[in-house]
Order: sequence, then C-alpha cells, then structure tokens
Amino acid sequence: MKFTHKRAGALGALVVTAALVLAGCGSSDDSSSSGSTTKASGPISVTFLPKNLGNPYFDTSDKGGNAAVTEFGGKYSQVGPDTGTPDAQVPFINTAAQQGVKALVVSANDPKAICDALNEARKAGTKVVTFDSDTDPSCRDLFINQATAEGIAKVQVDMIAKDVNDAGEVAILSASANATNQNSWIDLMKKDLAANHPNIKLVDTVYGNDDDQTSFDKTAALLQSHPQLKGIISPTTVGIAAAARYISTSDYKGKVAVTGLGTPNQMRKYVEDGTVTQFALWNPEDLGYLAAWGAKALVDGTITGKTGDKFTAGKLGEFTVGDGASVLLGDPFVFNKANIGQFNF
Repeated sequence: MKFTHKRAGALGALVVTAALVLAGCGSSDDSSSSGSTTKASGPISVTFLPKNLGNPYFDTSDKGGNAAVTEFGGKYSQVGPDTGTPDAQVPFINTAAQQGVKALVVSANDPKAICDALNEARKAGTKVVTFDSDTDPSCRDLFINQATAEGIAKVQVDMIAKDVNDAGEVAILSASANATNQNSWIDLMKKDLAANHPNIKLVDTVYGNDDDQTSFDKTAALLQSHPQLKGIISPTTVGIAAAARYISTSDYKGKVAVTGLGTPNQMRKYVEDGTVTQFALWNPEDLGYLAAWGAKALVDGTITGKTGDKFTAGKLGEFTVGDGASVLLGDPFVFNKANIGQFNF
C-alpha cells in the first residue's frame, strides 16, 4: 500500500490519537503468543473496534460486549474511527497491540486491508476476534458469525418478494463497496432471485458507505433513475433507516417497499407508520456479548479456535467452534408491526 507523505502524516496523527484514547485501558497482563493455551493472569482487557463510532448498530453490539466483560471481571474499552474506511482502523489496532490489550474484537471494514496490522497484534500476544464482518481467516483467531450468509440473504429476498408480490424492479442500497459481509449477502441474494424469483428484476446496487446522508441521497437517486422501482433492499442498518426516512415523507410511500437489516429502535416509527412492513436482524447486543466471551475463552486457553472447541458464553449458554474457527450466533429474526414492541435496541 502506497502513501504520500501527507497521507503518512495523517495516519501518524491518527496513531497518536488512538494511543491517547487507549492510554487509559492499557493492560499489565503478561503477553502470550497467538495460539497459546497459557492461562491469563489478572483482568482480561478487551477492546472493541467497530467499523466506525456513532453507529447505533455498533453502539448496541458494544453494549453487549461491555456487559460480558463486566460479568467476567475484565476491562472493557471501545475505540474506532469516525468513518468506516479500511485504513482508518489500522492505527487503533497498532495501538491496542502496543498497549498490551489481551483481546481485540473487530468488525472489519475490509477483509484484507487490516490483516498485516492484526497479525502484528497477534504476534504481540493479542487475541483477535472478528464479529459482524470478518477478515481473511489467516489474520484472526475466531469469527463470531451473526447468522449464516445463506440465511441472511434468504430472509431479505423472502421479505422483498412478499412486499412486491414477487414481481417488479428492485434495487440494493448497501454499505461500502468493500464490506465483506454485505458483498457476500448480495452475491447470494442475486443467486436466489435468479433461481427462485424470475419475475423480480434487480436493476441496481448502490453504496451509501454507512453514512446517513449519503444513503438518503442514494435513495433519492435510485428512485429518479428507476421510476418503475417497486422495492429497495438495504442490508445495513444505516442504509435501511435512511431509505425509510426518505420514503416516509415522499410520494413513494405505499408504492415503494423498503426492507433489509435494521434495528427495532431505528425502524419502529417507519413500521408503525406503514412505510416498512418488515425487516430482519439478529440481536446485535447478543452478538457483542458472545464475541466478548469468545475473546475471554481464547485468552484464558479454554479454546484455541479448533473445530469442536466448546465454551460457555454467560446467559447465552454453550457454543461450539465450527469450521474456519467460526462460531454461529443463530438465525435472523423478522420484525414487523405485531412484534416490534417487544424489543428495545
């Protein structure tokens, strides 16, 4: 990766900033090499690094992580960039390793761009757990998978098919073009639509970069570019909320369906006013909670990431490590007007 001097200077400043943020959460724990089963001594320090800060989805998942770390008597912290770009996460990874953090829980903005930094952190003794969005498996110790990619893709296709009566033009409003998870789901959605919904035509895929205003503007542009559009699938919590907000106050309300992945608190008003009939998600608080317990199990040597390893994740019970050092949280859940009042996240 090439950087100009100006770019390198900017990253250097970010390193300093990250160091300052992490200064209060440094650990005096003894280091252990990745893959070791050495028992940890003292409180286990766990740092959460989401794609970006200020994102309600990650606020919720990190809340679960904090709860888990508190339960097992560890030290929790959260750091991250303001924008969800790959290289913006690197300084925070470097600083976490320098601070001796025992475990780093990361939602990757890119499957490969942060690999070198993660592997340097692992060499320094930090266990790396990815959640939400995975990296290449060679640069982490464990992946906490919110649901299978097939299950997430299918539930979104099923919802849009029901919303548009299985016919018409639809489009996808995604996060960033490099987002590992969204791209995986989109590929599977395309295959499902082609195989099982021949009367639904996917006419466009656009990217709001998980920014509210950009996603809002992309929604407007989609509707202008495709006047026959009947539905929008947004596999990202920022995108679906922005699309619903645009539709809710426009003449498209009741004419263009919006569905995808969202949180109940973000989507409640749009479900209640009829803009959105259904959307899906796993429980991100449980996802963060499970990721923290997985990090602890790696640090204390309960697991190494080997297929068949088992660990207990507090109130969620026992989990088994699957192929590729991954752990599955569960199936997606569909929220609608009848059940959304039961949830608050």
